[in-house]
Amino acid sequence: MQKIINVLAVASGLVSAAVVASGVFVYVNRDSIVDSIKSQAIEAVTGSLGGLGGAGGGLGGDLPIGTPELAPPADSANANAPQGASMGLPVPNSF
Repeated sequence: MQKIINVLAVASGLVSAAVVASGVFVYVNRDSIVDSIKSQAIEAVTGSLGGLGGAGGGLGGDLPIGTPELAPPADSANANAPQGASMGLPVPNSF
């Protein structure tokens, strides 16, 4: 029984030492870790924009243009409105 307790104590000590060592490693290298994460985030954002060549050259180039077969025909936009009826708010004539 004593041997099992000793093995558990040694295993616990090794786990504790590994946790402390990894904490020290992260603490010592925290600046390089933060810089690495920042550069990966910037690369992910700029990489998703595509080949811009500038500050806005191709924004939206990969966006879908929609489905024209779902759009209503141009002549049916006011089909249900009575002729001469206003479709919006009144605009005052006096400026």
